[in-house]
Amino acid sequence: MDTIRVAVTGAGGRMGREVVKMVLQDEQLTLAAAVSPSAGPVDAGTLVGLQACGVTVTPDLETALANAQADVLVDFTVPHAVYDITKTAIEHGVRPVIGTTGFTPEQIEELDKLCQSQGIGGLIAPNFSIGAILMMKFAAQASKYMPHVEIIEYHGDQKLDAPSGTSIKTAELISEVRQELRQGNPKEKETIEGARGGHYDGFRIHSVRLPGIFAQQEVIFGGYGQTLKIRHDSYERAGYMPGVNVAVKKVMTYTGLIYGFEHVMD
Repeated sequence: MDTIRVAVTGAGGRMGREVVKMVLQDEQLTLAAAVSPSAGPVDAGTLVGLQACGVTVTPDLETALANAQADVLVDFTVPHAVYDITKTAIEHGVRPVIGTTGFTPEQIEELDKLCQSQGIGGLIAPNFSIGAILMMKFAAQASKYMPHVEIIEYHGDQKLDAPSGTSIKTAELISEVRQELRQGNPKEKETIEGARGGHYDGFRIHSVRLPGIFAQQEVIFGGYGQTLKIRHDSYERAGYMPGVNVAVKKVMTYTGLIYGFEHVMD
């Protein structure tokens, strides 16, 4: 079986470096290109691996895709750039596996049509952690029986978007099975704007941004005389790589753009 040729954008970033390492360690994958606006930096171990593959870090995505003959592009970059990166990959016939958040529903629909027209698959996933996906699935299931719910998500203080893509995806999954219910006292008043968090389909999402935090999310359900808390904690970026590995291989098997890793996990 031919190996899957993988291009990595954001290869000099913290998540990108983990993706490069994952690709280099899997015999079914070949690193085809490494793209980073700053052309680095990469750690010494990854640099040796890149040199062994004959790959150098380049700042230009168009040139990299034109020369790499890549099958899949994995992206962990920034919200303001990810739409253009994804579109460019699809236009080159390269299947996007995207871990960056910030897409609008309209952009996702447009990119799906573009994938369909190219006859390739694609995946946008707010979270590739298998534990986080299970947390979302369990939360959606619980909301059928305990519809009073709030989400608290915690990230480091340098995260650019709030709420997180994971919390939005969790809220979407809950809303698919829970009838809208306006929670709390109807006369409730915020004396400080935003104190009750962001409103989504009748419930609230709260974003915490502090140094020293990596990524956690807690979904809290309230009922008469009881609460239920479903929580997931991520401690390092390597924890996302088994999911990224599955996604890279799975995206070769279908056509169209899928939103959410839970749809390819099984």
